[in-house]
Amino acid sequence: MRFFLSTPSRAAAAAALLAACCAWSTGAVAQKSSNGRSAAASPVRGSTPYATRDDAMKFADEVAERRGLDRDWVRATIGSARFLPNVPRLMLPGPVGTVKNWQTYRSRFIDPVRIAAGVRFWRANADTLARAEQVYGVPPEIIVGIVGVETIYGRNMGNFRVIDALATLSFDFPEGHPRAAERQAFFRGELESFLSTESRTADDPLTPVGSYAGAMGMPQFMPSSIAKYAVDFDGDSRIDLVNNPADVIGSVANYFKAFGWKAGMPAIYPMHFEEARLQKALLLAPDILPTFSTDSFVAAGAVPEGDGINHKGLLALIELQNGADAPPTYVAGTRNFYVITRYNWSSYYAMSVLDLGQEVKAAMEQ
Repeated sequence: MRFFLSTPSRAAAAAALLAACCAWSTGAVAQKSSNGRSAAASPVRGSTPYATRDDAMKFADEVAERRGLDRDWVRATIGSARFLPNVPRLMLPGPVGTVKNWQTYRSRFIDPVRIAAGVRFWRANADTLARAEQVYGVPPEIIVGIVGVETIYGRNMGNFRVIDALATLSFDFPEGHPRAAERQAFFRGELESFLSTESRTADDPLTPVGSYAGAMGMPQFMPSSIAKYAVDFDGDSRIDLVNNPADVIGSVANYFKAFGWKAGMPAIYPMHFEEARLQKALLLAPDILPTFSTDSFVAAGAVPEGDGINHKGLLALIELQNGADAPPTYVAGTRNFYVITRYNWSSYYAMSVLDLGQEVKAAMEQ
């Protein structure tokens, strides 16, 4: 996506969108970038347009009034969105009692293809990665790990029209989800943010494609994250998270700094248990939120190794299950580990980012 371009006539845009309400827009087909990479494959096709839904049109009117947007343009844009039948099912949690497996999860992201792609990305953008570390304090391996886990460095950025995905999750979020009301409210906020941003560009709001949840570009930013954290890191007066690695790198680094990344602090430490005084339930109770000083961590039977024994901040006990037949993996997580989970609220995700970044860094040094 590109931002900060001139704004066309909203009346003309609304007229064009109204004509598209009952027909599939061909504007979402990915365009080839200058480096030959497709922004996405042919988009997944939706079914019924939301122009026929009273709740969707009521929301459009509310957004237009709240944001000061052209009412006809907002109604036409939301009305052009189409219901994606498979997306609500994708949002439902897995079956109750399913045992997680860190090694299986890790294998999805740490493989020779992704590592080789990471080396190419790092070498092609070494100066920009170094500058991002100087400006934001986030080391290259963290940024390389994020972009690799999210999209294999732009290879897989999603093929759902963002307007369709966000409308589907705003108006047809599955009622069977344990936090249905909260999640639906979240996606309505993202749809509103998307419309607000698109209203200030010269782009067709039906064109952007992304994940089934509406995340976009190489870093898979949600619309509100684009509005808050995306930066023009190469100074060309626009933000492009699809084709411009400089903006991607700067934006990811800015995101981490905004959530409290501390330069020079490790994200995790290896550790071992002292069984005689181990209070595992106490240590696991706060989940991944750093809560314990190093002294209290040790007093409860968890002993960081190496430099971790002198860590000055708070720690969390991170448990990674390895299926039903193997013991869990444990590490001591710092504030920086918690910051990585603000990108995706999963300790398994954060560990994959760390491991991929380290694997790419090691490959760079060979």
